[in-house]
Amino acid sequence: MSSLFIPPGHGHSVQIGELGAVFKLSGSHTGGAFSIVEHPMAPGTLGAPPHTHSNEDELSYILEGEVTVPIREELIQASAGSYVFKPRGIPHAFWNASDRPARILEFIVPAAFEKYFEEVAPAFRADGPPDINHIMQTASRYGLQMHIEKLGELAQKYGAPVLGGPAPS
Repeated sequence: MSSLFIPPGHGHSVQIGELGAVFKLSGSHTGGAFSIVEHPMAPGTLGAPPHTHSNEDELSYILEGEVTVPIREELIQASAGSYVFKPRGIPHAFWNASDRPARILEFIVPAAFEKYFEEVAPAFRADGPPDINHIMQTASRYGLQMHIEKLGELAQKYGAPVLGGPAPS
């Protein structure tokens, strides 16, 4: 491994619907130890539907705005400067319920899952709903269990956005 400097605003990026993924450090930079992905989120954007990781832990640092994170039965409202630890095996989701943009840094341990974002991005089309089959197949390859069926419950209970659309009013 060698040192690396990434200035603000730099990094390879992909768009996953309304969620951005800006790759700051990948497993190739860290010997597979961890990766860091920045997620800019527009107001009312679903970052991820309920899901469970089999292979990695995630630590989110809220850079800007406020992010809602349900973990198990707890609903966390994380504002700028907050950390949220999401260990593997624990179902969670996240979204920006506010009317302002939000940005989080996602630390993924160990690395490799950052590649998921590149592979799932084509499932989100501007001209229609996301391709759920593509999402589910990609998730399965990465040991990610998607709990799409719980999204309606989160939308009703907490006003969570739905896949491919804004939060219900």
